[in-house]
Amino acid sequence: MTYSLAEDRLTLSGRTFHSRLLVGTGKYATFPLMKEALDKSGAEIVTVAVRRINLDRSSESLLNYIDTNRFMLLPNTAGCYTADDAIRTAYLGREAGLSEWVKLEVIGDEKTLFPDTEALLAATKVLVKDGFIVLPYTNDDPIMARKLQDAGAAAVMPLGAPIGSGMGIQNPSNIRIIMESVSVPVIVDAGVGTASDAAIAMELGCDAVLMNTGIAGAQDAVAMAEAMKLAVQAGRMAYKAGRISKKLYATASSPVQGISR
Repeated sequence: MTYSLAEDRLTLSGRTFHSRLLVGTGKYATFPLMKEALDKSGAEIVTVAVRRINLDRSSESLLNYIDTNRFMLLPNTAGCYTADDAIRTAYLGREAGLSEWVKLEVIGDEKTLFPDTEALLAATKVLVKDGFIVLPYTNDDPIMARKLQDAGAAAVMPLGAPIGSGMGIQNPSNIRIIMESVSVPVIVDAGVGTASDAAIAMELGCDAVLMNTGIAGAQDAVAMAEAMKLAVQAGRMAYKAGRISKKLYATASSPVQGISR
């Protein structure tokens, strides 16, 4: 059967989405620019940092520029350095009416922004028990990915490279092992710098890619948003199509059998 991009769906906690690109809302020069980039990305899930938005909307807020009839908000706990802080931030987002979904971040180091996986696991257990749909940002460790799944995470989100680095997928073998280790969706989060990075993540077989800086920090954010959309689609299609095996020596494109000499 021929693969159909139009019929391929991303499923997260029972909800289905057409797009496998998730996008963030930080670092844009203006809110109107953010809005235009979101539109071009084709994304259906948009992350918002609970601690960085004006929840009461008493003044201009990025929430005024996101059409919630089109985009599902995914609150995140960016800027939290302890499990307790992340848990409180998740509760704040839910109480403010954002969502019971949460992209859970617990940062362990201010310089590298690597996750504190021990605190992340603890926070995941608490939030899942209280009815949250938890998507944890973690390192590319298959053991931790399995522990997060066992704790009830709806997906695991391993980093491709440090947040905002733009270095692309640094440990593709680890990502592959994670996909073999868990049954929940695997979403590469952090480190994507350009369209080829997104395509590689999808060609590995990841279920989706989440990015912010790669789009917002580009010289033309709107064009990059569309490029990322197309890259995710192409990478997914290539993965489903099945690439040829790699060989050390050449194989003729036109077989020599039957050719008279």
